[in-house]
Amino acid sequence: MKVKVFVTLKSGVLDPQGKAIQHALGSLGFSGVDEVRQGKLIELNLEESDPGKAEASVRDMCEKLLANTVIENYRIELEG
Repeated sequence: MKVKVFVTLKSGVLDPQGKAIQHALGSLGFSGVDEVRQGKLIELNLEESDPGKAEASVRDMCEKLLANTVIENYRIELEG
């Protein structure tokens, strides 16, 4: 089963990379970009075929390693 995990900073957490991207976009002539927040995408291929078990396993991975839950949110997408 293919799984995607999207990890983003929580609202209110400073995002210096997002600010740098926003500044660079402005320098390149892309106006009207009010705010940029960056994150990461993690793709996993699991041997598990049960969606419930796969999601529980990936949630455990996120809580232990893939996301810093103090400052980051995560969202899991299962793709069959």
